[in-house]
Amino acid sequence: MPEGICHLVGAGPGDPLLLTLKGRECLRRADVVVYDYLSNPALLQWAPEGAEQIYVGKKAGAHTLRQEEINALLVEKTSAGKIVARLKGGDPFLFGRGGEEAEALVAAGCRFEVVPGVTSAIGGPAYAGIPVTHRAHNTMLTIFTGHEDPTKTESSIDYAALAAAPGTKVMLMGVERLATITAGLMAAGMAAGMPVALIRWATTGEQKTLTGTLEEIAEKAAAASFKAPAVAVFGEVVNLRGSLNWFESLPLFGKRIGVTRTRQQAGEMVQQLRALGADAFEMPTIRIESAPDKRAFYEAVAYAHSYDWLIFTSPNGADAFFNVFFELYKDARSLGGVRIAAIGPATAARVNAFRFQVDVQPEKYVAEEIISALQKETSIDNLKILLARAEGARDVLPRELTRLGAIIDEAVAYRTVPETEDASGGIRRYRESGADLVTFTSSSTAENFHALNLPPSEGVAYASIGPVTSNTMRELGMPVDVEAAVHDIPGLVDAIVKFFEPQNK
Repeated sequence: MPEGICHLVGAGPGDPLLLTLKGRECLRRADVVVYDYLSNPALLQWAPEGAEQIYVGKKAGAHTLRQEEINALLVEKTSAGKIVARLKGGDPFLFGRGGEEAEALVAAGCRFEVVPGVTSAIGGPAYAGIPVTHRAHNTMLTIFTGHEDPTKTESSIDYAALAAAPGTKVMLMGVERLATITAGLMAAGMAAGMPVALIRWATTGEQKTLTGTLEEIAEKAAAASFKAPAVAVFGEVVNLRGSLNWFESLPLFGKRIGVTRTRQQAGEMVQQLRALGADAFEMPTIRIESAPDKRAFYEAVAYAHSYDWLIFTSPNGADAFFNVFFELYKDARSLGGVRIAAIGPATAARVNAFRFQVDVQPEKYVAEEIISALQKETSIDNLKILLARAEGARDVLPRELTRLGAIIDEAVAYRTVPETEDASGGIRRYRESGADLVTFTSSSTAENFHALNLPPSEGVAYASIGPVTSNTMRELGMPVDVEAAVHDIPGLVDAIVKFFEPQNK
């Protein structure tokens, strides 16, 4: 039996891109992923397909497993020779009970390592525009926990020491006890006018920040129903938020946007939206599967060199074709003198990634436009054209090319089928809390979203990548609130920003 190891990985404060490179590598190698309430489910995208995923979340009044049971689980999986990635919100050794888990592993003779993470004690204030240290304001930082065992008769928080310590104080956990804690700090001598900030779901598009003074912050939090998980910052540096509030000033900050692309493709768009402050989440409605008739597709690829033109209408078609091509041939020159046409920059980029040049790319990213582009290059009459695309794609392109005299063969490179898994929890989240906007990048994403029969979300808008997808949406009875002028992902993101601009003024 191989020797197992447990990686105690700091999952960061929420933004999945704040996971360290080493943490991501541990995830990629994991046989088992054990994750908690404060670990962003989006991190699971880096786990291998088939890896066992175990949720052990703990929040006030709702523990999936007790800490002792989590310890035993880690020991059990590691002892069985598994590579375990234990994701812990923030840093595993900062009020994360990672030390207890490490001790349990040592006691059982199990290998382990610690992968530090970005703690919300620093990352949270940073995303709220608050530097926890600043030469003009302080030279000291104190981090403490406000969470205490409810069975204790006396508090272990040293209010006198906290009140007397210079510099910034950051409290992790304890927002439910905020009134007690602020009263204790004032009784110990901390100034009632001390600036305080509360930051909830820090570093994510759900981030909320509330500011006030020590004497009023508990009352303001109660009035705003400000709940955990939250970080509290006490100190003059809170006043710097007025000029340094960079994250909450982003154009899509706080907008809940569901992305319906495949799991493999959604990440790119989600990242672009999150970079603009959106609370973007994956809710894939389709999955890409290989060619239904593998033999026929391999034969089409094998004889591609006999055609005059090869046309790709999507990145998926280009990927499928060239992956098979390089299975069959070792030399790119085996494609011969065939010329290549591609619809859209994303498709052209995939062709280029395989070191082939695109000869024709229409200005508009729809199938009909490629005919005009080809006619500018050559006479279509008697051209032999191989069209590599999805099963069930629209017949407009082959029908029109045939009418103009071309000899068309279609190579079914892949097919789209409904996604049956909700690995990232996006569909569940949409059912529970809806969204401000949902994006559609193809007719199939719209069709399969519609087939889910999800409950209506009040105020939700729908965004389409282009006219073909928009027509499908309208046929399904779905409104088209946003349509990209440029029919690619950057164009759709740009259209979404413009759509929300009036709300941001």
